[in-house]
Amino acid sequence: MRVLDEIALVSTPILILTGGEALLRDDVYDIARRANELGMRTVLASCGTVIDEESARRMVEAGVRRVSISLDGASSASHDSFRGESGAFDGALRGIEFLKRAGMEFQINTTVTRRNLGELKDILELAVELGACAFHPFLLVPTGRGKELAEEELSPAQYETVLTWVYEESGRTPLDFKPTCAPHYHRILGQKGTPEKKSEQLHSLTRGCMGGSSFCFISHVGDVQMCGFLDISAGNVKNDSFDKIWRESPFFLSLRDFERYHGTCGYCEFRKVCGGCRARSFAMTGEYLAEEPFCDYTPSEAAERRTSARRPGSARK
Repeated sequence: MRVLDEIALVSTPILILTGGEALLRDDVYDIARRANELGMRTVLASCGTVIDEESARRMVEAGVRRVSISLDGASSASHDSFRGESGAFDGALRGIEFLKRAGMEFQINTTVTRRNLGELKDILELAVELGACAFHPFLLVPTGRGKELAEEELSPAQYETVLTWVYEESGRTPLDFKPTCAPHYHRILGQKGTPEKKSEQLHSLTRGCMGGSSFCFISHVGDVQMCGFLDISAGNVKNDSFDKIWRESPFFLSLRDFERYHGTCGYCEFRKVCGGCRARSFAMTGEYLAEEPFCDYTPSEAAERRTSARRPGSARK
């Protein structure tokens, strides 16, 4: 509760209650209620299988505004195989029904890998059929438990294909449809413009990677990170106040300084709207400010020349 008060000193953001499984904490409803009293929009992430009539009702009463449910396949066979648990797909659909009966808004999240790449269209159609308000494909970040799926990571070319497909479909579907952990999607938006029938607000007011600038993650032990996929602590809320960490952390300050980025991300003309995935950079190179390793875009020669001219010792023409 103290941390919530400290967050409110900085902003009244969207507060995402996640895990693991957030609903395994019985006090999660008290946390949501307090966040709403402070003016935050509170949402919750769940696998869906633990949601029943009572938990759906309690979330509504606590002021939770939306619940995300993970579906990593369009059928029980594919989803259960991905999750390693028989009945996970049916349990998630059952949880969605309880949310709908309680009047709770829900969205579908999908971790995209080589395994389910061919099912994305079917998962999108399922999300529409179920009555979801949004579909957010998460592009795999090979860190933490994601290391186990490293061999299923998409190639840079496949990333580009998926993000182009999302762009095209987002103009047709009634859902809020945009990728997560795919910062170069905002480069595609910069190249192609806002998809037809979609508002500028949905697609243009945030940049690709918001970690450390307008988003952060607080772990179960109190470490404040740029996101849940980059295991570098900017500070711990048990030792320092959240507002101090957010404003003064050298780690966060470095993420906000694009002049410190390396490689192609250091001179790309889209770096301020994309930012690259710092977690992927760290996982692949050991440097969180290195270039995004799964981006297939080659920055323009003009952008590279302009940056070279600003470097100390560079000849100016």
